[in-house]
Amino acid sequence: MFSKIKTLRGYTLRGLDGEIGKVEEFFFDDKHWAVRYLVVDTGSWLSGREVLISPYALGMINWDERDITVGLTRKQIEESPPIDTDKPVSRQYEQDYYGFYGWPLYWDGPYMWGAVPYIERNPEMRKGKNEGGKSIDPHLRSTRAVSAYYVQANDGELGHVDDFIVDDQAWAIRYLVVGTRNWWPGKKVLISPQWIERVSWKDSKVFISLSQEAIKMSPEYSEEALLTREYETGLHKHYSRKGYWIEDAAAKVPVH
Repeated sequence: MFSKIKTLRGYTLRGLDGEIGKVEEFFFDDKHWAVRYLVVDTGSWLSGREVLISPYALGMINWDERDITVGLTRKQIEESPPIDTDKPVSRQYEQDYYGFYGWPLYWDGPYMWGAVPYIERNPEMRKGKNEGGKSIDPHLRSTRAVSAYYVQANDGELGHVDDFIVDDQAWAIRYLVVGTRNWWPGKKVLISPQWIERVSWKDSKVFISLSQEAIKMSPEYSEEALLTREYETGLHKHYSRKGYWIEDAAAKVPVH
């Protein structure tokens, strides 16, 4: 199922023995465009400490109650490696974090989730290679920071990043929601990360290999309407691009 990042902010995370805190932010990597961590404000029970929760620990999203189940105890989270979310996440921290929980290293392989292209909910304790030292992982980005980045078509600017749509089974960012109010008032369009040519983090700009006219004529995205496979198929057909679900099926990835 699809979820908007802005919608999920503020959701309560509920562990095996009580409430953990509320979702503050998301970190994703710009290689696979996968959500790697939820940043959670634990409130008073950990003295205001923020913690990272990997999608490996996430269960069902309860839309009516605005909460997400987490397969961890409060004690596990309390004893997990502490993180300063005001600083970049180091690869050494990630090694310690994944080692603490015994999860496979997502960077230890060619696929979105390391050795496999999807999340193994009950993975074997494959801790992977201890590579990377204490270097900062340059691929981890904040969705909040990237929101409002300008979007540049191959023949000019067209809008800004307004939100992200994530597949909450694979925890992959499937689309960027682009607001085009300065060009086409009131219209929002979806851009797949697969269509991104590059991102200039220095200039806060996303470059896509599509023309302004092609984007202007693309199917309009309505935040009120359910994002269906029919809509996705039409969107990809408009740009003459192959759908991610075709590649996922070839790799035997579960699709919604």
